[in-house]
Amino acid sequence: MKRIVEIVPARPGWYARWRIGPDVTRCYPVTLWALLEHHDGTGREVIGVDCVGQWPGADDDGDTGDFVRYLFQTPDSGAPEDAEAPLAEPRDSGPRRQAAPAA
Repeated sequence: MKRIVEIVPARPGWYARWRIGPDVTRCYPVTLWALLEHHDGTGREVIGVDCVGQWPGADDDGDTGDFVRYLFQTPDSGAPEDAEAPLAEPRDSGPRRQAAPAA
């Protein structure tokens, strides 16, 4: 069992590369970095969670591909050629706030 020690947002330009086929890879932007520690206080590691919620070592990580590596590309140089666009939530989904009736 591991515990999360710290979570920090990832700077733009970090990607997680996954192998989804023999000659096919896909990169997703990393959204956050987490520092993990074993329950007994030994063995720390940093993992990145990408924009689709994948991270190396996740229970379902082998379902969609195998983690290859993290990579950094300066934001002004553009995304890697195998980058997948981040998934965006539609603006009209989910609950909406409504004004309270005047008393």
